Amino acid sequence: MDNKVLQMSHIMKIYPNGVVAVEDVTFELEKGEIHALLGENGAGKSTLMKVLFGIETPEQGEIILNGNKADIKSPQEAIKMGIGMVHQHFMLVPSLTVAENIVLGVEPTKSSLFIDEEKALKLSKEIAEMYNFDIDVAERVEELPVGLKQKVEILKALYRGADILILDEPTAVLTPQETEELFVQLKKLKEKGHTIIFISHKLDEIKEICDRATIMRNGRSKGTYFVKDISTAEMSRLMVGRDVVLTFDKKPAELKETVLKVRNLCVTGSTGIKRVDDLSFDVKAGEIFGIAGVEGNGQGHLAEVLTGLSNKYKGKITIFDQDVKKHSIRELRDLGMAHIPEDRMAFGCAKNMNIMDNMFTNQYHKPEYSGKVLLKNKKIESKVNGLIKEYLVKCKSYKQSVGMLSGGNIQKVVVAREFSTDPKIIIANQPTRGIDVGAASFIRQRIIEFRDAGCAIILISADLNEVLELSDRLAVIYKGKFSGVFNDVKNVTEVELGKYMLGIKKDDRLEGIIYEQ
Repeated sequence: MDNKVLQMSHIMKIYPNGVVAVEDVTFELEKGEIHALLGENGAGKSTLMKVLFGIETPEQGEIILNGNKADIKSPQEAIKMGIGMVHQHFMLVPSLTVAENIVLGVEPTKSSLFIDEEKALKLSKEIAEMYNFDIDVAERVEELPVGLKQKVEILKALYRGADILILDEPTAVLTPQETEELFVQLKKLKEKGHTIIFISHKLDEIKEICDRATIMRNGRSKGTYFVKDISTAEMSRLMVGRDVVLTFDKKPAELKETVLKVRNLCVTGSTGIKRVDDLSFDVKAGEIFGIAGVEGNGQGHLAEVLTGLSNKYKGKITIFDQDVKKHSIRELRDLGMAHIPEDRMAFGCAKNMNIMDNMFTNQYHKPEYSGKVLLKNKKIESKVNGLIKEYLVKCKSYKQSVGMLSGGNIQKVVVAREFSTDPKIIIANQPTRGIDVGAASFIRQRIIEFRDAGCAIILISADLNEVLELSDRLAVIYKGKFSGVFNDVKNVTEVELGKYMLGIKKDDRLEGIIYEQ
């Protein structure tokens, strides 16, 4: 008996700008399996799934769903056919509550005219508890940190009872404990006959949870494999076309002068809740200071005030003994600050502008690129083309709109811009989120090179492997305070970090957080 629930045969998708995103790809799902979809950013994974979910229309190919030809022209049709999707970039209505977002489009009603809000709250709360997601369903989505928004997306899809569930980077913002809880639920869904497509760059998670894996490269399929029969190194090789460094040889940090001092920092959020609570710490040139934590525990607010995006704080922040509050963002950048923001779409790029404008938005004023009247376009073009090549940005040319790139390639544009200014201090907030293993390895290697060259780096990351691999010192932030600080990072485990991140463990001594008074 044929156990296939889905066959996507000879799919081709060409975007209006001429980019062939998916070229003659065949993808099949067996009922009740967790199937990994792997590939570098721009390999075509998201586009293939957008075709399945009715967001994109393919130029050729057909979809067979449960033995019948399916013409999926919209997400609404996909949902009716039992397909749910959790997107990498959230599809939520910020002004609505969590419950309203979860039931949106399938609301319980009192009559044909009125929504039963009480029942909507009850049903949302029940499903949140069922899947071990600690979330207030009455809270507005706009008040939520990124991590909780991700959970709302997952709950939305589960609420609709999808037979086929597409999860795009579902664990990117979860702790090991939360990931474990999610995997338990995914295995339960699998046991009940649900089929799950699991898009992830975390190869160890794929080995743990997935049955089979389809690997894509440059818009084509490189084959489907049983996960138990393929190593993570071989997965990386098939994705990237070369061997990828998954671990880094780091020489001991050579600490130099103190670059950043934070004293008694307090930041209050828009709702009046204290998001950063009396933090004090130093960062020296030549070190990577890692900050781990469940999203929404003050990391975002901390990054905003450190980079001058907000001056609504109490306490004192100095960079090279200069008071941050007294300087504009341009002046902070002229001091040598670079900033990779947490949300590349909201704060990292202007998606309707081209790659060149995005890469040079922080350098146009410099004498080497700006004449008395006109910009030195040839110099700028040469520099941008060099950065595109150096940072492996997949694009047709620098004239291409950034919004037409894949999420990972947008991230490369942001990182290239920030790293090309010879920074002295880097605030890197989720620098490799949504990035494939090849690009992540490249960016992490560059971070180490900057540290070795004497740069001071604050690395804020939800990827525990990343902060453990790169950090010279590591702090865990919980409810605006440091719950633990580790000077001996190589002996810390992800599970131990998870306990500090969830507030299960707390260290009141916090040794090594301040070098000098």
